[in-house]
Amino acid sequence: MIDRAFAADITSIYIPNVDLDTIDLMHEGCEYSEKLFPMLGLHPCSVTENYRTVLETMYKRFDQNTYYGIGETGIDLHWDPSTLEFQIEAFKLQCAWAVEFGLPVIIHSRAATSLVIETLEQLTTRPSKGIFHCFGGSIEEINRINSLGDYGFGIGGVLTFKNAGLAEILPHIPMNKIVLETDAPYLAPAPFRGKRNEPAYLPLVAAKMGVILNKSVEEIGSMTTANAMRIFQQGSMRIMPFMQSNTR
Repeated sequence: MIDRAFAADITSIYIPNVDLDTIDLMHEGCEYSEKLFPMLGLHPCSVTENYRTVLETMYKRFDQNTYYGIGETGIDLHWDPSTLEFQIEAFKLQCAWAVEFGLPVIIHSRAATSLVIETLEQLTTRPSKGIFHCFGGSIEEINRINSLGDYGFGIGGVLTFKNAGLAEILPHIPMNKIVLETDAPYLAPAPFRGKRNEPAYLPLVAAKMGVILNKSVEEIGSMTTANAMRIFQQGSMRIMPFMQSNTR
């Protein structure tokens, strides 16, 4: 899968973490190539009442490894809203990590975009950069996010879905804030919808975006790569042109 990604002109892959059990697996995967970059975070769907203990254990990893982003973190009201209070507090703590280490925060906000924005707005000190992963919000939410700082909008396979509504929202996102992502193994773009997603399919999303924004695939690639480079530069010493798995 990684070889297919490189063959499709993907030159770097940024990998988000989910929970404690996936950290070592992530690092093992990153040993395959120096073009793979790990991130660290506790996914909201993995948050339980013991989230503080989990985050304390996870935090110690910063002394052992280099990370290039905080995430995937955020709030999810789709699967289990009963953990909302814990999710919010876990998200705030990880935002503090992003500030401390100068890293972008990768935000999951399924059915909770407005609440995530509100939480960020209320922080005394918030991360200066980040990405709203798999963005599908409203024009009003786009405007609110733009006031938070340098936050990108992750656009993936959903853009190619009929009647998804994202194509109508996309032109309202500033072009210097759009980044491409896969959300692999989920949300494969058409014509692979419903199948396992992978980074090699990313050019299909770029092509659809080009049609909507009246730009060539090359222009989309240059624009979104530059946007991602700007966001991921902070806290990282390795800067290079790239197309990412999680975010391009």
